[in-house]
Amino acid sequence: MTEANPKADLVHYLQLAREALLWKLDGLSEYDIRRPLTPTGTNLLGLVKHVASVELGYFGDTFGRPFFDKEPPPWWYTEDFEPNADMWATADESREEIVGLYHRAWEHSDSTIESLALDAIGHVPWWPEERRQTTLHHILARMIAETHRHAGHADIVRELIDGTVGWAKGKDNMPTGDQDWWETHRRRLERVARGAGSS
Repeated sequence: MTEANPKADLVHYLQLAREALLWKLDGLSEYDIRRPLTPTGTNLLGLVKHVASVELGYFGDTFGRPFFDKEPPPWWYTEDFEPNADMWATADESREEIVGLYHRAWEHSDSTIESLALDAIGHVPWWPEERRQTTLHHILARMIAETHRHAGHADIVRELIDGTVGWAKGKDNMPTGDQDWWETHRRRLERVARGAGSS
């Protein structure tokens, strides 16, 4: 690959992160995709809901292309929205609904990206006034970082649920080793950590 196509490169890495995040839901029960596995409640379906929301804001409102024609959902960023409401799914919000929203966010975002130049100017309504103006290039880079960050969170949460690891479907990028090998490896790390703490 020697031809320069910055926009295509950026979209490619955004799509890799999107797919990695969604893959972490595969094969899990409704309970497991909603389980809060950190003290702050991090859960897989909530991560998808959050990233969908962020995409819709950055590639929608920022460039005058709002996604919601009518009233936004109650968890959207409005003056009276519940803090953290975009980080978990209520009992009334199904997996299909949240995943479907994320797929529609991709389509909306990709349409914005395709129709604008990388140096197109947008305005992020929720940023401080003095730095609201930005470019599509900046937003793409920011969204790639955001999505990969949350895909990393999903990696850890999924491993805590059932031990499944890997950065993409069919590509775990992990050393080969059976359960005994991994337990021995973990015990070794624990010994090293304790030794470092006692010196």
